[in-house]
Amino acid sequence: MKPELINVLALAYLGDSIFEVYVREYLLVEKGIMKPDLLQREAKFFVSAKAQSAFMQEALKQRWLTDEEVNIYKRGRNAKSRHVPKNTPIMTYNQSTGFETLIGHLYLLGKQERIAEIFDLFKGFVDEK
Repeated sequence: MKPELINVLALAYLGDSIFEVYVREYLLVEKGIMKPDLLQREAKFFVSAKAQSAFMQEALKQRWLTDEEVNIYKRGRNAKSRHVPKNTPIMTYNQSTGFETLIGHLYLLGKQERIAEIFDLFKGFVDEK
């Protein structure tokens, strides 16, 4: 299946779930958090639109992504969604959607190593905040 032929918002949907698996594994295995309520609170730092948007701004500034990855991100960021977030500015939501699109795209290409590299950058970014 070619990711470039899939609806961008469907890629973001997939990317959201893939990213959440990375977050959960990190919190359980690497951080050793076992209490469900604490897991949920910690996960919010990673899966929030605000954190993903801020990470993408830094990733673009630091040139952590390839030109192809930036194009995929922009494709997702510019997608028109019928969903209007209640507590998140639309620009932040769109940047987060672009991030999730990138993760979904990479996953379908079988680039788990690259997803892991991006996740490592993301962890470092979140830990600094």
